[in-house]
Amino acid sequence: MKPMPEDWQRAVAVVAHPDDLEYGAASAVARWTGQGKQVCYLLATRGEAGIAGMAPAEVGPLRVEEELRSAAVVGVSDVRFLDHPDGLVEYGIPLRRDLAAAFRTLRPDVVITSTFDLTWAEDGPVNHADHRAVGLAVLDACRDAANEWVFPDAGPAWPAISAAYVITSAEPTHFVDVTDTIDLGVASLREHRAYIEGLGREFDPDEFLKQIAGYVGLGAGCDYAVSMHRYPMG
Repeated sequence: MKPMPEDWQRAVAVVAHPDDLEYGAASAVARWTGQGKQVCYLLATRGEAGIAGMAPAEVGPLRVEEELRSAAVVGVSDVRFLDHPDGLVEYGIPLRRDLAAAFRTLRPDVVITSTFDLTWAEDGPVNHADHRAVGLAVLDACRDAANEWVFPDAGPAWPAISAAYVITSAEPTHFVDVTDTIDLGVASLREHRAYIEGLGREFDPDEFLKQIAGYVGLGAGCDYAVSMHRYPMG
């Protein structure tokens, strides 16, 4: 793995649900905002179907509030929701259009998203369908945003996205040293109190994040790191 280039100023981090970015990426976001970079969070859903035993009408607003607090911990004040249905996000033209329109509005230099691998690790559980749909659509929407003839009603083309970085990929190419910001990442995840309590099992954000980031750090040559796969855009 190589260190992720940090010669950029604006990023958009795109995921399916509130809390997806907090399972590792938020530690990197804290590093970037500490450098003065601008990071916007863009979520496909409000996570309304994410807590067993609680109605979506109650869960959606609750998880939005948790995400806003979580983002603030790592220096992000711009959090946007596309309002696709949680659990039913489909890869396709409507999702690509929404993402391309957002990129044309926000004009990022780089885009961050989560893995669209079929499984977590080679023999791990199946990755959520929403994650797979969003991750793949993000890559295509970066290209869509640059093409003036694709979604011409979605704003002026934005061809300046240099790369998309996919976190938690099974085949990482780059890493971000989060040794100095891992505790902010942990604090960010802790803001998702209702979701964590809804898991129905013991879960320690500090242990979870530091175990993963520590393992990545062994390969990166630092105490804690976040890995990602770089997809260059042209």
